[in-house]
Amino acid sequence: MMKSIVATIARRELNSFFDSLTAYILLIAFLGFSGFFTWIYGSDVFMRKEADLDVFFGIAKWTLFFFIPAVTMKMLAEEKKTGTLEILLTKAVNPRQLILGKYLACLMLIMIALAFTLPYYISVARIGDIDHGATLSGYLGLILMSSAYIAIGLFASSITNNQIVAFLLALLIGIVFHFILDVISSGMRGWAGNLLSDLSVGKHFDSMSRGVIDTKDILFFAGLTLLGLFLSETFISKNK
Repeated sequence: MMKSIVATIARRELNSFFDSLTAYILLIAFLGFSGFFTWIYGSDVFMRKEADLDVFFGIAKWTLFFFIPAVTMKMLAEEKKTGTLEILLTKAVNPRQLILGKYLACLMLIMIALAFTLPYYISVARIGDIDHGATLSGYLGLILMSSAYIAIGLFASSITNNQIVAFLLALLIGIVFHFILDVISSGMRGWAGNLLSDLSVGKHFDSMSRGVIDTKDILFFAGLTLLGLFLSETFISKNK
């Protein structure tokens, strides 16, 4: 029963992305940014003369950093503002089912966007001897990182009914995990510095984008995702 409800919510949310301009804007902007910097501008694959997608993974990391909060900001905040959230939760839908359904819809949207970049992979593979393992590891890293960002975005959207506040809060949390922890840990020694460094999203993603699939990287992203989803469910439950 729970799986059926979650699937229904996920399908409804994914369809709503494509019924509006959200999905199309995301796909066009994501492919435009990543394609431009991968193939045309700056350190593109032709200038580097290396058969890899390192440039793409670097650009995609930052593109998704901004795009995912833009997608998640309205998913709960808008429904709280319009009152539709209360209506949903008074029916046969509990907060966990609602959160999971919206999370899966966002994750599927990101995976669709990444699927459209597979021609990059195929093209580079034809240019030279690409490291397929490292490339697939990089794609896995993008999916896991996106999963964590989606959970963070849903959490930000669960505590406010203002979309802009939700967007900025998600970005702020992302900045903490991307920049601030790195800066603080670089000035610290011992276990405290190592702990803060291990909480860096960039550190774990960069490791996977280089082709290293380590259990601790997967557990980090899984843990951050579960924490974000748990907090989202907790705050939504308070509004039930």
